[in-house]
Amino acid sequence: MKKSREDDMNAVPEAAYPRGTTESLADPDFGLRGDVSSVGSDSEINGFVNGDQKIDKYGFVGGAQYTGDPQHEVPPEVLRQRESKWLDMLNNWDKWMAKKHKKVKLRCQKGIPPSLRGRAWQYLSGSKVKMEQNHGKFDALDQSPGDPTWLDVIERDLHRQFPFHEMFIARGGHGQQDLYRVLKAYTIYRPEEGYCQAQAPIAAVLLMHMPAEQAFWCLVQICEKYLPGYYSAGLEAIQLDGEIFFALLRKVSPVAHKHLNKYKIDPILYMTEWFMCAFSRTLPWVSVLRIWDMFFCEGVKVIFRVGLILLKYTLGSSDKLKKCQGQYETMEKLRSIDPRYMQEGFLVREICELPITEREVEKEHLIQLKKWKDTHGDLKYQPPPRLHGAKAINEAEPHSHKTLVQMPSIVVHSPTVSPSSDSGSNSKKKDNKNAKEQKKEKKKQGKGEPIANGSAPDEAKRILKSEHVIQPVDIAEELNQSMLKKDTQLQQSEQSLSSEGTEQDTYL
Repeated sequence: MKKSREDDMNAVPEAAYPRGTTESLADPDFGLRGDVSSVGSDSEINGFVNGDQKIDKYGFVGGAQYTGDPQHEVPPEVLRQRESKWLDMLNNWDKWMAKKHKKVKLRCQKGIPPSLRGRAWQYLSGSKVKMEQNHGKFDALDQSPGDPTWLDVIERDLHRQFPFHEMFIARGGHGQQDLYRVLKAYTIYRPEEGYCQAQAPIAAVLLMHMPAEQAFWCLVQICEKYLPGYYSAGLEAIQLDGEIFFALLRKVSPVAHKHLNKYKIDPILYMTEWFMCAFSRTLPWVSVLRIWDMFFCEGVKVIFRVGLILLKYTLGSSDKLKKCQGQYETMEKLRSIDPRYMQEGFLVREICELPITEREVEKEHLIQLKKWKDTHGDLKYQPPPRLHGAKAINEAEPHSHKTLVQMPSIVVHSPTVSPSSDSGSNSKKKDNKNAKEQKKEKKKQGKGEPIANGSAPDEAKRILKSEHVIQPVDIAEELNQSMLKKDTQLQQSEQSLSSEGTEQDTYL
């Protein structure tokens, strides 16, 4: 089984990987040798050490997904407003998902604020709930030895994932270590699936936005809820979705559908990496992030829409097909898609307007599944049912509000503010008063005086041993704790709402 998975990925021809890919998932030059001199294994190769290359705001120092100075920045005041709205949504997530899901969807289409993107992805995917329901599970998986066969393959794939990003630029750096931990944990968590090479870029993108444990549970949700069966042996699910995609293309762009059918260009040749990596290795990085925002909210239909739009505008007219008279020429065209069609503004607008719904995807899925059974027989791997986005996941997995309470990874102890000095002195007085009262009670008990209900001291001791007694509350400690929580929350909000106007992703 392990061998067949690797063979399945290697069997996909090189033509399946279009423009924007820095290296093939099954590049024969890398193969299974794990060449230590490959691109991304040495920081000096990428010009990172000598400081000649400027790092963009997403952490890239070069490569196809390096973003220079963006032409269309979101104004800082607009970004602050969006952060405030998203903070309110995340703090009242159950209410928003139950009553205002359309508003959540609209805000995802506008783009999640970079400072809150990682947290929002966890809430949308349900991975936050999953993690809280499996407290300590990741640590246990992380400590497990794992299958040496999978670990060897994972280790050889680490340096291929975004080698021009500062997190993964150094061999053995913290980014590669966390990526190894996440992928290894998944092979132990789902031993029947093991590891698929296309999971690595998915996990790498998640690690750019959240710590390893959170990234692991987010990967689990993607593999089990959004793209079930995509990474299993035989790759039957992705082949089935390829047939669904090709059938939907007939509706969206009959010209492109006819052309691809004429030259017998199967969907598996061009859409494998698109779908399995969720376009993370194909599109400009700004477009990748915007697509993922919508993908986590609306589900796999977003991935279908992006692919359909790229084919429609690349092969959707007779003028564009004049230079594509053959299979080779067509595949070359798909390798070098016009950058205009991959830009953030154009893609997002087209995605929102394209009328492909989850109902159409599921309807076509039943049709293609029947055809598959007629030609190939039953699926060898039966994946769980696909859930289309955050609302479906939220309804399928009921949870308590407690699981959605945000627990910060770093707790900042706020300095004492001036108004608390008065309250602190008052609390000290109350504390001294309570101490005096406790001493008086002890003296009374020592003299053998009866207590309030008339019982003797020995009887009182027996009652205290057999019953629950409410301990006296330390008012000063309780007050200080509440002040600390209030100050910490205020500091976090002010930090979020007054940060610089950059779009660099941060943890919250």
